[in-house]
Amino acid sequence: MDAPAGMAPNSSTGESSIGELFGRLAEDGKAYARAEVNLYRAIAARRLGQARNGAIALVAALFLVNAALIALLVGFALQIGKWIGPALGGLVVFAIVGIVGFLLVRYGASKLGALSGDEDERKALASAESMA
Repeated sequence: MDAPAGMAPNSSTGESSIGELFGRLAEDGKAYARAEVNLYRAIAARRLGQARNGAIALVAALFLVNAALIALLVGFALQIGKWIGPALGGLVVFAIVGIVGFLLVRYGASKLGALSGDEDERKALASAESMA
């Protein structure tokens, strides 16, 4: 009796041993895992390729909005400069924008503090570690 292709006969029964079956199972599992990794890698590469042009457009828009904001602030400084002089008008706009920027940095920094977790989260993690 001939053994199926790829199967070594086990004595006279023509069946593979348990060790051979587990070996094939392990190889099949590795091949499946490699195929899954390659699939997700291909999906990620495709998504990055599609998103690249969008990211470039967003960065270009950011630079344009920044230029527009600068033009607006220069316009404010020139308008204020009609009443109090150009140097003092520039200083007033600089002070106002500086204060707003400072407040935004403080607000953003306080919100980023949430990344380290709050007190309730730390207590929950500590109690979970003590249980384990």
